[in-house]
Amino acid sequence: MKRYSAFAVAREALRDHTGWGRAWHKAQPKKRYDVIIVGAGGHGLATAYYLGKNFGITNVAILEKGWLGGGNTGRNTTIIRSNYLQDPSAAIYEKARGLYETLSQDLNYNVMFSPRGVMMLAQTEHEVRGYQRTAHANSLQGVETEFISPKQVKELCPIMNIDGPRYPVLGALWQPRGGTARHDAVAWGYARKCSEMGMDILQKCEVTGVRTEGGKVQGVETTLGPIDCDKLGLVVAGHSSVLAEQAGFRLPIESLALQALVSEPIKPCMDVVVMANTVHGYMSQSDKGEMVIGGGTDGFNNYTQRGSFHHIEETVRALIETFPMLSRLKMLRQWGGIVDMTGDRSPIISSTPVGGIFINCGWGTGGFKAIPGSGWAMAELMAKGHSPLAEDFGLNRFVEGRFIDESVAAGVAH
Repeated sequence: MKRYSAFAVAREALRDHTGWGRAWHKAQPKKRYDVIIVGAGGHGLATAYYLGKNFGITNVAILEKGWLGGGNTGRNTTIIRSNYLQDPSAAIYEKARGLYETLSQDLNYNVMFSPRGVMMLAQTEHEVRGYQRTAHANSLQGVETEFISPKQVKELCPIMNIDGPRYPVLGALWQPRGGTARHDAVAWGYARKCSEMGMDILQKCEVTGVRTEGGKVQGVETTLGPIDCDKLGLVVAGHSSVLAEQAGFRLPIESLALQALVSEPIKPCMDVVVMANTVHGYMSQSDKGEMVIGGGTDGFNNYTQRGSFHHIEETVRALIETFPMLSRLKMLRQWGGIVDMTGDRSPIISSTPVGGIFINCGWGTGGFKAIPGSGWAMAELMAKGHSPLAEDFGLNRFVEGRFIDESVAAGVAH
């Protein structure tokens, strides 16, 4: 596969870009694979990539019922941070953030990682105490964060109104090495490397059934025919409970729509990511100049990928006090994604009651930032049967009562 470089771009420019070739191979399914990964989003592709890179397992198929990266990977607001309170959460998110820093070089594909910094606004006294606690915990965990004053917040983000009557800014939890990346590029970069290692990426290939025998997986039924495997990884976010039911077990998750929007593009005015959890809104500015805005989940279970007016109105109305300039912007587009939420708002990376089947789900509203760390842990679990990063995120924690409650600790799980 052709290596991307400045010299390659210059060479192809001289011959009208006729020699690039496909970014990944168009494959036909084989009868059997060592590993099948269901879900060609960021987490599924990262799992396949680290199976190959770290463990030499390349007889792998990645199945996707739609198009590559067409689910939550292409529908999120691209925030990357690791300033979580609980030790297991901080460990896996910091692993992911660290991998993001060199991901473009590792994949030979520009994922446009931008460590512009992430601040989480404290707009109540309760949040001040909570974020100061998190800053102390992060110091013990080796995660670089600090609690900053309203004056420092204003210096980092001059367009912000820190003296709002309802939502004054009392400080912020600041992670200078957090930021954003290009969501599509992350999926495409992983896909290209997986294909280069000889893995098969099968798009428009929906799994319609899971075949088991004697409590162990035998393969899957798909719209392209039956495919056998030794191990099966289910990495399908909002549809995880559907696949689990096909395999014969249940998951403690529920699926909801999470919505986002972008404004018309404007000149650069904000070079950090801001999260305002009291009003449940978060915002950054894209490289194209759009203000990328996210809000909360629907209050009812559903599988829609559309937006709805009431959430957008609620989110923007609350953000306008802190960012008055938003009131003069027009909305360019709006969309939704299907998120899978556990009771403790932390993910599941685990073996399952069916031998040879592994599950990676429950990332809720914060899955994009975890993609490299999630793939690393899931690959290690599938290859070795154990992963230190995944150990605390097993299904057995719901039986044993070992919850990793980030929703209570952080106020929001994004």
